[in-house]
Amino acid sequence: MIRQRIPQLFLRPQQILLPALAPRSCRITTSRRISAESDGIASNARIGKPQDISSRPGNIPTISSDESKTKVSWPDGRETTFDNYFLFDHCRCPRCFHQQTKQRLKTMSEIPTDIHPTSVEVDKTGVHLTWSTSDLHKSSFPLEFLRRSAYDPPLASYRDEKESRILWNSQIAQSPPTVRYDEIMSTEKDGQTSGRAILKLLNRVHDFGFCFIHDVPATGEQTKEVIEKVAPIRNTHYGGFWQFTADLSHGDLAYSNEGLPAHTDTTYFTDPAGLQIFHLLSHPSPPGTGGTTLLVDGFYTASLLSTLYPTSYSLLSRLRVPAHASGTEGTMLRPPISQPSLRHDEKGQLVQVRWNNEDRGVLGQGWTPDEIKGWYQAARRYDELNRSEDAEYWVQLHPGTVLVIDNWRVMHGRSAFTGSRTMCGAYVGADDWLSRRAALTKKYEIRKKSILDEDWSLGW
Repeated sequence: MIRQRIPQLFLRPQQILLPALAPRSCRITTSRRISAESDGIASNARIGKPQDISSRPGNIPTISSDESKTKVSWPDGRETTFDNYFLFDHCRCPRCFHQQTKQRLKTMSEIPTDIHPTSVEVDKTGVHLTWSTSDLHKSSFPLEFLRRSAYDPPLASYRDEKESRILWNSQIAQSPPTVRYDEIMSTEKDGQTSGRAILKLLNRVHDFGFCFIHDVPATGEQTKEVIEKVAPIRNTHYGGFWQFTADLSHGDLAYSNEGLPAHTDTTYFTDPAGLQIFHLLSHPSPPGTGGTTLLVDGFYTASLLSTLYPTSYSLLSRLRVPAHASGTEGTMLRPPISQPSLRHDEKGQLVQVRWNNEDRGVLGQGWTPDEIKGWYQAARRYDELNRSEDAEYWVQLHPGTVLVIDNWRVMHGRSAFTGSRTMCGAYVGADDWLSRRAALTKKYEIRKKSILDEDWSLGW
């Protein structure tokens, strides 16, 4: 078993990427931003001929366009090109985009195949295009949107802060993320629950993958009330809000008194639960013993795997692992589409860990013999990292402390226990809590503007 010690308490890499970019995944970096400041003087760009930026003050980019493409030349010397069809498709004028629902109003077939700008203006607010339509049609694109949406080529150094995570190891026991129950239950001037407190909780869950809520009354009713203030409870075959003891009322080891290794829940769902929320209501000691909770940052151990064993990381990111839940009578869950243990978004950034050896199905459908052998080696290496002294954070829960876990990132487990132990809690969907966080961020405007401009970061 690996007994590796990492000198830093916390690491804050910008991304955990696929193996081709793995060396970057463990760097401690900070976001770089391209300035959008200017003197506010609008300038016209001749179609087909870029302006001479040296003759203009400020940091306004240069724009040129032809029949098929529009090019943005940024003040730092980089260039990005957009297909004209792409830009017209993303027009957000009232004729193209419903201002309240944030939905498109034109179909693909309504866009002329030869669409192109007939004139271009650029100022500190963005790029303004007049189109070659039969009637006057103008579009405006904020510079922030053009930077974020660049694809030819992408602005690789442009990092969106909401994608960053604080990776941690066992030393997080020195200062775990927490909020207080009275904060969550406090009210604002309008009498509504404090959205700022909910946002504080969700930001900690986003950044660290988990957070404790302290001083919660040790009852199921008040625990449920707290959860419902965060986001809607997700119903599953376990029910909605659940309260249980070790009685195997469901065919799952969670309903036993056995120890559980670090794992994520509901890998047997097409869409695994986003948040896993626990509250230990009672476990009298004596006579009860054990039941210590285990937490492991799956993104942290994945970053180690990508650096130490990039081939293994690639296999766990590519090979789809089946999962099932068949122990409860009347339930036979098996996702129609299996997913790899490490899932990435379209940018190659790690966004989900699906790791549950107990619920893993039969491997090998469509795999080669070498892939079978390689996957077992990769899984063993990742398991060793997850079970290392460096990665494991053990904490004894007590009545009054609710634990909120990002089930797409942080694994949980427990030691075996004796005596009567009563737990309660619920699942919350990933889309639900991330949507709540985004909406509250926009409302209170406490993070950087690039995150707050939801009409562009979400509606676009």
